Amino acid sequence: MTFEDDRCASDPADQARACTVREALDRVGGKWSIGILVAASTGPVRFTELERRVEGISRRMLTLTLRHLERDGLLVRHVYATVPPRVEYTATPMARELYESLVALTRWAERHREAISAARAAYDRNHPEPVAKPTQSV
Repeated sequence: MTFEDDRCASDPADQARACTVREALDRVGGKWSIGILVAASTGPVRFTELERRVEGISRRMLTLTLRHLERDGLLVRHVYATVPPRVEYTATPMARELYESLVALTRWAERHREAISAARAAYDRNHPEPVAKPTQSV
């Protein structure tokens, strides 16, 4: 299966399968999803803890991303009947299966961020026209 463009296959059965794969990859590879899934894969985590651990995420984006991950079966939301209510998120077995891959991807990005930054600066010096930034799906 290739991901050459944004169109799905013309056959409805292939289309559903291809779109599901693309959507799954978009979800787990999303800017905020990786940090959330890594944090939740080590044990139950509360909303405020996620807010602190996922650098740069807004409360609104955290809420939306948590809902999407829960909808996709990657997180389970537990609400405890306390005052105030306590809410925890736990990674499902399907999400925990991703843990090592997500940690490896994160470590790769940390190791290579300076080289990527230098490559971008060199590219920008040699190509004065701006490059469109990719959009990030949630």
